[in-house]
Amino acid sequence: MPGTPTIRRRLNRLVAGSLGALLAVAVQTAPARADVGDVGDVTEYPITTSDSFPAGITAGPDRAMWFTESGVDKIGRITTGGAITEFAVPTASSFPFDITQGPDRALWFTEGSADKIGRITAAGAVSEFPLPVAGSFPLGITLGADRALWFTEAGTNKIGRMRPDGAVTEYAIPTPESDPYHIAAGPGGVWFTEEIAGKIGRVDHFGKVTEYPLPTGFEFPSDIAEGPGGMWFTATHQVGRITPKGKITLFPLPNPDEGADGITRGPDGNMWYADQAGHIGRITPKGKVTEFPVTGGSDKVPFNIATGPDHNIWFTELLGNAIGRLDAHPGRGHGPHASVGQPTPKGPQGQRHERPHRMRPCGPGTPRAAAPFCR
Repeated sequence: MPGTPTIRRRLNRLVAGSLGALLAVAVQTAPARADVGDVGDVTEYPITTSDSFPAGITAGPDRAMWFTESGVDKIGRITTGGAITEFAVPTASSFPFDITQGPDRALWFTEGSADKIGRITAAGAVSEFPLPVAGSFPLGITLGADRALWFTEAGTNKIGRMRPDGAVTEYAIPTPESDPYHIAAGPGGVWFTEEIAGKIGRVDHFGKVTEYPLPTGFEFPSDIAEGPGGMWFTATHQVGRITPKGKITLFPLPNPDEGADGITRGPDGNMWYADQAGHIGRITPKGKVTEFPVTGGSDKVPFNIATGPDHNIWFTELLGNAIGRLDAHPGRGHGPHASVGQPTPKGPQGQRHERPHRMRPCGPGTPRAAAPFCR
């Protein structure tokens, strides 16, 4: 599981100092291939800028994938053929983290250390919208059914809503210091994970916040996405599903040392997740798990994940400084690791659970409330 001193030292450099304004540069990457047998290939596209720490990734309106480079204050764009273009974020040391397609054919992203929401057009023009409260530390972001941008505020323990004109409304989370992390649109509103509180939250269209505790409270939920039967989320050593009525089922992963992070609905109707220990996983609606290794993946840290316009799975390699693509063809093989998850019963009272290592680098000026994200 990630967490070695070497990784910590690399992460400590992530937001240290101001790197200044960066010019957009287009490069054609040389892909590196890793064969995963009869389930398709993993292709990796290195990012030319070193120590870029790619984090969030999403499909854009231009049939390309867009991603954040949290270590160098850039937004990246990669075509399905592997051509990468990078665009500078105006604010230095802003920590761009998550990214989503907006209602206006632009991409919107969070700037955690800058307390801003950013917007970039398909042509690379960037604008920024400051949030009302300093220290809000926005992280996850999604497009809601109301065509507004919804995002988590880890520093102020709120969920924010931003209209395309920049107007912001905020909703307080009942549980103090819950550390809201990722967020996604779903049945009845937007759903989000509360990593430290061990809960799944929902904000409905009227602004009412409802929280659903996980069985033990020590699951540390991470990413969340809509899928078959409700919302699917990653947690400590497991993937979970919550129905619109709040029923929760947890499916354990094959390897107890795994730390699943990003999750998305795949082109085959299954859910796909990125495992920081070095796999890309697939889980069926019935809970059958199949995992495909990324060569050297435990050192590269597969982090976030999205389905591309080419019907393949795309993911960021946080420490590998690359974007990966996995051919996701339905019904091809069963992979090297497979298991069928079962609902996880509530653990005994007082049982201690190890919190997974989350790649949340912080630097000078990071709000105190965001400290649980730092390593």
